[in-house]
Amino acid sequence: MAASATTREAGVAPPVEKKKRKFKLNFPTAFTILFAITILAVIATWFVPAGSYAKLAYIADTGTLQVTSPQGTATELPATQESLDETGVNIDIAQFTSGALTKPISVPGTYERLEQQPKGIGDITVSMVSGTIEAADIMVFILVLGGLIGIVNKSGAFESGLLALTKKTKGREFLLVFLVSVLMVLGGTTCGLEEEAVAFYPILVPIFLALGYDSIVCVGAIFLAGSMGTTFSTINPFSVVIASNAAGTVFTEGLEWRVVGCIAGAIVVIGYLYWYCKKLKANPEFSYTYSDRKKFSELYSTGAEGPSPEQGKFTWRKKTILVLFVAAFPIMVWGVVSQGWWFPQMAASFLAITIIIMFLSGVVEKDAVDAFIKGASSLVGVSLIIGLARGINLVMEQGMISDTLLDWSSNAVSGMTGPLFILMLLIIFFFLGFVVPSSSGLAVLSMPILAPLADTVGIPRFIIVCAYQWGQYAMLFLAPTGLVLATLTMLDMKYTHWLKFVLPMVVFVLVFGGAMLVAQVLIYG
Repeated sequence: MAASATTREAGVAPPVEKKKRKFKLNFPTAFTILFAITILAVIATWFVPAGSYAKLAYIADTGTLQVTSPQGTATELPATQESLDETGVNIDIAQFTSGALTKPISVPGTYERLEQQPKGIGDITVSMVSGTIEAADIMVFILVLGGLIGIVNKSGAFESGLLALTKKTKGREFLLVFLVSVLMVLGGTTCGLEEEAVAFYPILVPIFLALGYDSIVCVGAIFLAGSMGTTFSTINPFSVVIASNAAGTVFTEGLEWRVVGCIAGAIVVIGYLYWYCKKLKANPEFSYTYSDRKKFSELYSTGAEGPSPEQGKFTWRKKTILVLFVAAFPIMVWGVVSQGWWFPQMAASFLAITIIIMFLSGVVEKDAVDAFIKGASSLVGVSLIIGLARGINLVMEQGMISDTLLDWSSNAVSGMTGPLFILMLLIIFFFLGFVVPSSSGLAVLSMPILAPLADTVGIPRFIIVCAYQWGQYAMLFLAPTGLVLATLTMLDMKYTHWLKFVLPMVVFVLVFGGAMLVAQVLIYG
C-alpha cells in the first residue's frame, strides 16, 4: 500500500496490469463445411482419373436384364441365371426378379478409364441446388415435422406434459435415456432408423433438458444409439440385406456375429452415456456443450422459470394432443417396415395428424397457421443441410471418380491374404463411407466388386458384408457428408463438441469390429 501511495504522490501512474488475450478459434458452421467439401470434390474431378464400371439392372417392365457399358451403350439380356454367370455377376437371379435389388449394380472386371469430366466453378453452386432438389422428399418431411411441432407447442401440451413427467421421474432420470437408447438400437439394427430419427428430437429433447441433461445426451441417446444399432445391423433391409444380396450371399449368414456385435455395441454406448450423465449430474460444468447451454435451452423453450400454473394444467385436451403427437412416430415406423412407406407417405401421415391437432387445440385459425409456418421455418436449415450433402455426392458421380476410387480399393487389397486382407478392407470401407454415405448406395456399388475377392482369399462372402457395415458406419458417426451435420444443426451444436464425444465410439467400432473380422477369418478361412 505504501509503495502505491508513494507512486501516486510522485505523479507516476501505477503499472497497468495486462490482461491475457485468449485466442478463440471459431469452428465454421455446417453450411461452410459442406461448401468447402463441395469445392474439394470439384477440385478432385480434375486430378482423380475418370472411369466407370458397367452397370447391370433388372427392367421389370420388359422382364430383362440391362447392361450399360462405361461408354453408356445399353444391352438387353434374358433375365436368367446363365446371363448373370456370363457377365461374372455371381448373384442369384431371384434377387433381381423379386425386387430385392432395385438399383443398378457394378459388373466385376469391367472398369474402364474414361475421358476426364472435370467440374468447374459454376458446378459448385449448381450441385448444391441439384442436391437440394434431389433431397426434396426428405426436406418436405422435415418441414411438415417442424409444422407439427409448432402446433403442439402452441397448444401448450408440451409444457404441461414436461411438468408432469419431471415430477414422476425424480431420482430416476437416466431410466428414460436407457429406454430411448435401447429402442433406437433396436430400430437401427432392424430397420435402419437414420433420416427418420430426426423426427424424435422435438419430442425427446425438451424432456432430456427438463431432466437436467444437455444436448450431447440428446444426440447420444437418439443418433449415436441408433447408428450403433445400424452399424451392427441384423436384419436391416437397407444395409445388411441389400449388401448380402449384392454380394451373392444371404443375410442370415453371419447373423450370429452381428447379433453379438449389436449386444456389445448397445452395452458400450449405454455405458458411455451413463458415465457421461453421471459426470454431468455431479458437475453441470462437465458438459461438453456447457458454453452453449443457455442458447440451447432457449431453442427448445426450457427456461428456468417453467410454465405458469395455468399453463401447467394437464387437461384432457392437452393429453389427447400429446397422445396423437406420440402416436405419429410408431405409425411412421409401422408404415416404413410393413407398408413400404417412404418420405412422401411419412410426411402425409404427419400432416394428417397436424390437421387433426389444429382442430382439437382450440387455437384460432390464423394463430394455428402461423404456428405451423414458424415451426416449419425453424427446420429450414436442417433440410438444406441434407440437400447440400447430396450435392457433394452428385459432383463425384458426375465427375465419374467414385468408381475410380472403388477400383483403386479393390486393387489395393488384391493379393493379400488372411487377417491383413480383412483389416485393410475395413479401413477401405471406412474411407468409402465418406465418399458414399448411403448404406444401400455403397452396397450396390462395392459389393459386386469387392465380395468376389473373398473367394480368392478362401473366406465366406458374409465376412466382406460385415467389413462393409462396420467400416462404413464407423465413418458415418462423424462424416460431414452424412446425417451428422443435419442433426447438429437441428440442435445448434458445434461439430467440435460432437467430435470430442463421439471419437471413443468410432475407435470402439473399428477396434472391436476389426477383432471380430480377424476372428471370422481365422475360424472360416
